[in-house]
This record gives sequence, structure tokens and C-alpha cells, in this order.
Amino acid sequence: MLYKFKSKVTGDLIMLEPDAKRLLKIMNREGQDKGIFLVAQIPDALAALEAAVAKEEVDGPSDPQHIALKHRSQPMLKMLKQCMDKSADVVWGV
Repeated sequence: MLYKFKSKVTGDLIMLEPDAKRLLKIMNREGQDKGIFLVAQIPDALAALEAAVAKEEVDGPSDPQHIALKHRSQPMLKMLKQCMDKSADVVWGV
């Protein structure tokens, strides 16, 4: 299954299910096949993702078969930052 993240100010971000679920879990949206990050919620999601990246860089990867979170999260971080700057929501699964 593919996850497609959309906003009015960026292009679509398409991710494979395992990668999307990993990021959504970090951003406290575990188990949501459909959802929305409202503009007011984006800073918390962004902070959670950045904290997880920093933690993995210190502790090392929890699963060596996964691509490092630093690399896997870059498209999502970029999307969230652009949406926060331009006051746009991010939706997925709709």
C-alpha cells in the first residue's frame, strides 16, 4: 500500500506503507490510514520527527536493515516546514 501526503503548497509526497507508518508513529499518528495535520499541529509533529532523528544519530539505528531515519524523513521534514511557513494543512489517505 502507498501513502500519499498532500498539501496545497507542496507537491504530493508518496511513501511505501512501512516508511509512512514509521514516520506517523513518531509523529503520534500511529494506526491512522487517513488523517490531517492542521497548521497548529505541524510544529509538534515536526519537533517529534526532528527529536527522533537526533536520538537515532546518538544511539544508532534500532534496525540496521532500515534506511537511517535522517535520510528517510527528509522529504516529510521539508513538506512540514513548507506547510508551517505557508500555513497549510497536510492530509493523507483522502
